[in-house]
Formats: sequence, C-alpha cells, structure tokens
Amino acid sequence: MPYLTARYASGTDKTKVQSIIKETIMDKSAHTELHRTFLIEQLPEPLTRASSHIQIFDNYIVNTRMRMRSIRNTETRDWTHILQQRIRESETVSVQISEIYLNADEHERFKIFEGNEIRKNRYFQQIRGNVISFDVYLGNLWGLNTAQIEFKDETTRLKFEPPPFAVQEVTNEAFFLGENLVYRSFADVQTEVTRMMDLPSGI
Repeated sequence: MPYLTARYASGTDKTKVQSIIKETIMDKSAHTELHRTFLIEQLPEPLTRASSHIQIFDNYIVNTRMRMRSIRNTETRDWTHILQQRIRESETVSVQISEIYLNADEHERFKIFEGNEIRKNRYFQQIRGNVISFDVYLGNLWGLNTAQIEFKDETTRLKFEPPPFAVQEVTNEAFFLGENLVYRSFADVQTEVTRMMDLPSGI
C-alpha cells in the first residue's frame, strides 16, 4: 500500500489536547458534522502513539443507523458511553448526529448489541486553526490510519488545502465508513486503496 511520510509543525501541547478531548466527549447536542477524511501513513510529528489520546470502541447495531460508542480517556481513565444515530446527508460528506449519553446501568442494558466492533485510538492536533482528529485503527484493521477535519461550512471545507501528510482523500468513499469497515480487514483496505489509485484521474 503506497504511503507518504511528512513532518508537520504543531503548537498543540498536552493541556490543549486534554481540552480538545473534553470538548469532544462532552458535546451532547444533536448536530451536523461536515468533514473531510484522508488516509495517512502514520501519526505526523511530533505526535507518537504515546501522545495523549482517547480510546474509542464503536459497536454497530445491525440493520440500523445506530451505534454504541464507548470512549475511554487514557489520562483520567474515565469512560463515556453514547448511543448515536447517524443520518448521512449529501452522500457521505455531511452527517446529522443525535446522541443519548448513557449511565453505567443503561450501558449494561445495551451490551447485548456489542459484537460488530471497531477499536481505534484517536489523537488530536491543531494545524492552521483546524483541529484534526487522527485515528489509529486496531485489531483486524491494524495498519489503517486516518485524519479527519471538521468544518463549520461547505465553503471552508472546499477551500481547505490538504496537509502534506495526507496520502489519499476518502471523504466520499463509502468503503471507509465505520459501518462498512467493521466487516473488513486491513488486507481489504489495501485492495481498495490500490483500486482507487489505479483509477484514471477524474473518475
């Protein structure tokens, strides 16, 4: 699988990362997410696997638009459990998200839906005023790494210049949606990326 490695400066320190993590976990309102997603070879410097991050466990409920997301803050060891409904608009670019935060007893009731799970570690870095989320996938998807940037509006999203560590944009690729990746392996990812890069430009 072809990849690139590039250095990119960051002013994000440990305190700021924890602030981003807290804001990410505590956003309890229904909202629409507008983003772009890129494949990356590895975490860009100065991030390493030992850097501050959260652990995400996504369990997809079969034949629904819902998933159970459990988040563990590795610094505080706190757990957050969320029942999410994700409705995709404009193919895969815009996602309307509704969330219900569960206490321990409620989460225990929903454990019957666990099984179709994706595990990943999420890191954060602020670049040119944008917070970028880096996902390092675990288990069968070990080797897959992505960077995702959220935007406030479509104009800003389209004008965003991909950072040098971005290998391939997969924003509009249904293959890379969580509900599809949960049934895949990294070998499947390699095959798909090879297919994408073999396509003529503009297709």
